[in-house]
Amino acid sequence: MATFKSFEEIEAWQKARELTREIYEITKNGAFAKDFELKRQIRRAAISIMSNVAEGFERSGTVEFIHFLSIARGSAGEVKAQLYIAKDQRYISPEDFNRLTSLASETSRMIAGLMNYLKKSNFKGTKFKSA
Repeated sequence: MATFKSFEEIEAWQKARELTREIYEITKNGAFAKDFELKRQIRRAAISIMSNVAEGFERSGTVEFIHFLSIARGSAGEVKAQLYIAKDQRYISPEDFNRLTSLASETSRMIAGLMNYLKKSNFKGTKFKSA
């Protein structure tokens, strides 16, 4: 795995961005758009995935990065749980549910893979490099 120069290079962040874009698209139509609480919560959870990957990277310490990746992964689980609510309320089709839960699961797996890589690496983060 290569060293990242920016969080935008991280594939898990890119996948989280795709998920967020899809969540925004699906929540702006029909009955889903009118369920303000669920719409707000699922959007915030999707945003949290992207934001925590980015924030953890910018902290420049591996332990901190792993911590923020853990939060991001939890938010991916939250998105999946809220998709079940949307499906049960018939806000989304079974096809959209399957596509979006698959995307959320893929995002979570990518984050977990990055976490495992960081745990096994000897890299401590840029803030620990001597000047």
